[in-house]
Amino acid sequence: MTSDPTLADLTERVTARRDRPAYGHDALITCDRLVRVFTADGVEVQALQGLDLLVREGELMALVGASGSGKSTLMNILAGLDTPTAGAARVAGRDLLTMSARDRLAYRREVVGFVWQQTSRNLLPYLTSAQNVALPMQLSGRPGGRSRSARRARAERALELLEMLEVADCRDRRPHEMSGGQQQRVAIAVALAGDPAVLLADEPTGELDSHTGERIFAAFRTANERLGTTVVIVTHDQAVANEVSRTVAIRDGRTSTEVLRRSEVDEATGHEKVVAREYAMLDRAGRLQLPSEYTGALGMRDRVALELESDHIGVWPDDSGREEG
Repeated sequence: MTSDPTLADLTERVTARRDRPAYGHDALITCDRLVRVFTADGVEVQALQGLDLLVREGELMALVGASGSGKSTLMNILAGLDTPTAGAARVAGRDLLTMSARDRLAYRREVVGFVWQQTSRNLLPYLTSAQNVALPMQLSGRPGGRSRSARRARAERALELLEMLEVADCRDRRPHEMSGGQQQRVAIAVALAGDPAVLLADEPTGELDSHTGERIFAAFRTANERLGTTVVIVTHDQAVANEVSRTVAIRDGRTSTEVLRRSEVDEATGHEKVVAREYAMLDRAGRLQLPSEYTGALGMRDRVALELESDHIGVWPDDSGREEG
């Protein structure tokens, strides 16, 4: 038999909770119970329903999910192209809910780079590759303004990025003179030109064949490894999702599962192998999205029975309607 908590016990619990670090205090990207509601013809649609997500600095990760799951809505919010309805969203210390129009413009120029699926949306058709890459630096006033030395510095930086992504031979070509894969690698260079903290990409391999898609992903990996840029990719391409150390699935406007991958040496063969493990996501409200194949196999609907054990929680099909034998 347990005794009721004393006032001292309650005070200690409140103090411990107050002193606990804020959710996502050490993350580069924090989404806390994020909500986005759209209204069309008087009907409200919840694209995001209390989504939680943390992304650490230097990560290379993928977001996956069916059409309508909310992943593109999330990307538009992180890119500063859309505004959340409720909850909290912070990127590199910027609060995405309270930004003014001017703050949002500066955020898109200074904090995030974005690569669209459609190659035609990423580049200005009348500029060469080098000019496209130099333009974001010119608009932001970096480096040095309009002087001849500043223009030279921007041109040199543009060439460095094109060389890093293996498209330096395209520096004097306009978009229509390049393949889709070359255009997309130049687009990554454009997105990196402002030295962003985060590089976001929405289905960057969606219009490309598998071989070209591999080269595009290699470009993202290069940016992540050599520049330390945090990269978040929305993709339907399972080959891309399998190449990152962390893949987060979004379902019905919430994060549902997460796959973590790590390399380890096989003791039998001595060869390195990749080990992947899938986890269900427990959000801040204590909600857990169980995979449909699990619940379907056990006929779970509407409600389930829970049992707290010493080291786990048991989840069982509802048996309240069964008659005891």
